[in-house]
Amino acid sequence: MPLWKIAFRSIQFRSLSSILTAFSMSLGVALIVTVIVIHGVLSDSFNKSAQGYDLIISGKGSSLDVVLSTVFYLRPPVGNVPEHYLKMFRRGQYSHIIEEAIPVTIGHHFRGATIVGVPPEFFTKLKYMGDRSYTFADGENIKDGNDVFTAVVGSRASQRAGLKIGDTFKPELAQDADCGEEHKPFKVVGVLNPTGTPNDNAVFVHIEGFYDMHESHDLHGHHEVHGEQHGEHEKHAEQHEHAEHHEHEQHDHKNTDKKYSAILLMTKQNAVRPEGMTVDPNSPDFNPSNVLNERTYVNIDAMNLPNLLDQTTDVQAVKPIEEIAKLLSSVIGNIQMVLIFLAVLIVIVAGIGMMVSIYNSMSERRQEIAIMRALGARRLTVMAIILLESILLSLGGGVLGLLFGHLLIGGMGPWISEYTGIIVRSWNFQWMEIILIPGLIILASVVGFLPAAVAYKQDVATSLAP
Repeated sequence: MPLWKIAFRSIQFRSLSSILTAFSMSLGVALIVTVIVIHGVLSDSFNKSAQGYDLIISGKGSSLDVVLSTVFYLRPPVGNVPEHYLKMFRRGQYSHIIEEAIPVTIGHHFRGATIVGVPPEFFTKLKYMGDRSYTFADGENIKDGNDVFTAVVGSRASQRAGLKIGDTFKPELAQDADCGEEHKPFKVVGVLNPTGTPNDNAVFVHIEGFYDMHESHDLHGHHEVHGEQHGEHEKHAEQHEHAEHHEHEQHDHKNTDKKYSAILLMTKQNAVRPEGMTVDPNSPDFNPSNVLNERTYVNIDAMNLPNLLDQTTDVQAVKPIEEIAKLLSSVIGNIQMVLIFLAVLIVIVAGIGMMVSIYNSMSERRQEIAIMRALGARRLTVMAIILLESILLSLGGGVLGLLFGHLLIGGMGPWISEYTGIIVRSWNFQWMEIILIPGLIILASVVGFLPAAVAYKQDVATSLAP
């Protein structure tokens, strides 16, 4: 009979203690699997959430806050970016290294979903999760045209806010929901398919509608404040002056640069200024404050653009992939290590419990081992049987732990998706799970060595004596 069958029969003979030992081992393995898989899926999603663009242009401030605001919609925008920078990236002195420049504005909410102002090319030019294109579960993309008060809703935001095609809504300030009553309503024209990114939890409105909404609101607000500052006796006397002032303010507002929360850049790698290309100081898009000198401009490429902007302008260029990597390594990575350390301790304690269980059974198995020896079994054979018993218990607990872990991941998936917008499924797998198998075999060999050594040294004559 093969040795592993003898070991398995021994486990069956002590089925209750064997099941409890394997179950305690499975709990630790399940926790390790859960931590590894969820961390892996979150890390992969975080890293790929911003792969549709290379740089984020924003106001000066914390680079991490820029990413948390622009990519994950978890923070308020960091400063503003004037519109002339968008023109500069599209047609100005940096256009030769920029493939796409897409502005975004972030502000207001609707039933817990962040309102994001974007142009239509946000969904046609950008990718997510590496090379995937945005698709619509229903409806279509927002379009440029006369009616800019249109919106596209993320899959999760559609469910949470109860928005579907044809519905209208008014954006709300987080501090004062009633402010939404001052705004013209937006009409939902599209609902995105799930992406597994934070965009699932956002509501995207046409960027021109976003600004028209604020322009009308600002002018209305100015009129009310101005009216409150005059007494009843002064209203008629200054009516003409107020009208002129109001018209002047409106004219200035329309001629002032729009201010974006950020500009998303897709760069042309290794692109440099074409030979013979000159900087035209008379161009309406030329901004001398953004160029150190002619020599600096000649050497601009996608790699040194962030440093140049940081040194010569009032904006900054943030690389989202680098900031996300720092976040994962400094914060989330440390949390993962703590959880894995605790899970490994549970597995070690379960291993020690298994060793104690097998060791205590040795007194009951003295005659069994002695008979095997009397029938010709060598000491190493008996020792191998005990080690195989330990390994089989560990592997059984490991397989059960893998099953429990993935079932737990499936149960936590909806909750994780609700709060992060990241889809985690029970069948998600990480290559690190493979390491558990040899790890459990090593642990079983270590904890099974003591009982096996006792069996190896056992004297046949003494064990068979009445």
